[in-house]
Amino acid sequence: MPVPARQIRARYSSDTITVYQAYSPQIALPAVAAGRFVAPFKRDRMTWIKPSFLWMMYRCGWATKPGQERVLSIDITLEGFEWALARACLSHYDRDLHGDKATWSRHLKTSPVRVQWDPERSLHLTALPHRSLQVGLSREAVDRYVDDWVVTITDITPTVQQIRELLRGGNEQAAAAQLPVEHVYPLPDQIATGLNASLDLATGKAPEQPHGQ
Repeated sequence: MPVPARQIRARYSSDTITVYQAYSPQIALPAVAAGRFVAPFKRDRMTWIKPSFLWMMYRCGWATKPGQERVLSIDITLEGFEWALARACLSHYDRDLHGDKATWSRHLKTSPVRVQWDPERSLHLTALPHRSLQVGLSREAVDRYVDDWVVTITDITPTVQQIRELLRGGNEQAAAAQLPVEHVYPLPDQIATGLNASLDLATGKAPEQPHGQ
């Protein structure tokens, strides 16, 4: 059965969801030490969080791209995550969803959260036919993220490097075994509609699976 085109897959529990970001050591190491984002992290810039581990690996090149040498696993509150999604605007105009372009443009300018659906990635980082959600936080959303939503910050760079070396050695099975377990995140109907997420044709609801690890 094909994977729905647009759904959020993530590692989550009853009260938190894991997102990923990659930074230079100058930003990542102080954040890990403090358990929250501190200077030189800049709140006045849009910060993108990614629930998909493999999309983060595509973006940072398995922690090899300049300025993205440290990969962070960040557990944030589900309340905060859904606050962001409920106030998000899609980065690209969708005629069926937004009606007219001027309405979408106004929403884009005023929303503190921007989202986009990008091709999900395989273990070898090739594009897959279904999409993965990226969430961009700005203004009030960044402040809430830093001050209220972050529960824990973990540097998972050693695991990323281990998977990268296993792939280089041709050991795909061992590499895949190191990946975090991700399940479909059950979005409330109103949020799913606003994000243009795929719906389960049988129920009219966003696809749902039991909570992940």
